[in-house]
Amino acid sequence: MLGWDARLADAFAALQQPDWYPARIIRETKINFTVIAKGRGDHEVVLGGKVWHDAVSDADLPTVGDWVAVDPGQGDDLPVIRAMLPRKNRFSRKAPGRSCAEQVIGANVDMVVVVTDAADDFNMRRIERYLTLIRKCGAEAVVLINKADTVSEDEVKALCTRVQPLCSEVYPIVALWKKGYPQYLRRVPKGRTITIVGSSGVGKSTLVNSLLGDEWLETGHVNEVTGKGRHTTVARELVVLPGGGVLIDNPGMREIHMWTDAATLRAEFADLAELATQCRFADCSHRKDAGCAIRAALEAGTLSHERYEHFLNLDAEIAELERRNEKRQMTLERVFKRNRRGMLRNRDDREEHQRDLNPHRHHR
Repeated sequence: MLGWDARLADAFAALQQPDWYPARIIRETKINFTVIAKGRGDHEVVLGGKVWHDAVSDADLPTVGDWVAVDPGQGDDLPVIRAMLPRKNRFSRKAPGRSCAEQVIGANVDMVVVVTDAADDFNMRRIERYLTLIRKCGAEAVVLINKADTVSEDEVKALCTRVQPLCSEVYPIVALWKKGYPQYLRRVPKGRTITIVGSSGVGKSTLVNSLLGDEWLETGHVNEVTGKGRHTTVARELVVLPGGGVLIDNPGMREIHMWTDAATLRAEFADLAELATQCRFADCSHRKDAGCAIRAALEAGTLSHERYEHFLNLDAEIAELERRNEKRQMTLERVFKRNRRGMLRNRDDREEHQRDLNPHRHHR
């Protein structure tokens, strides 16, 4: 039910630690994790030092959805995560704010369900961002347009028509009445992991409650002045659904910044990438350059201005993220070189450095 398979079993067996047991992370806090394991239920564990030090970045640390190997420990000590099992994938965005760090939203995800509504929250640019990140992750994508009963049938069809070129799996639904769900969401298959993302107030908690068949999450009302909903899911959490599938629920996202690369962007905008090959200059910026095929399509009316602007904005955002990553890497290299120069001035440090470089050579 939790998604355990032969790939994970082989990875766990390779650790050759018969006293350890596999578990899946269902919740995390600032100081520990909650996992669920066969025959042990859900319980708290702490992170082992080796796992912490082996992580290159925060994105490599365990998160909700990850499978880990747990050492049960002795006495009253909390069990310890001693190793992470290989991830199938990770669904990420850029961490909020000016940071260039990656924030993992969920690990080992089979399907990402994007929820919007049929009124004020509907935003094609945000939907395209979600779909670009899902493509990067490699999971399946589904778009649900909730509160379809608040607008006319023609308006709902028009919204679905706008989304379908980007995602064939798009459904107008009414989560309050569990209306319009595709069959695989009415009863998520055993062992399959889905995650639900979307802005606050679009009905994600109502959708989750309907999948669970119970009032699992507190639902909130949309503010009549701002049109925005309260956060009713305050922490990322994994829950097992009645049909045996697994759900990773996420708090509403106020911003969804890109965490991807130019190759994924080109795949998401394949039509524009094809047009770009017809530009007069290979380094065309697609703005004011002479002989730009994309600008020509825009002026001819075969390319929407909204999609054109979104392509340029995403391209600029990815370029900025890559620039920040490069700057951060250069800073880290400078710090490393400075520390190494200081270390090599001292004889004991020099000898220790040589031992680190040649761990199998005995020094006398």
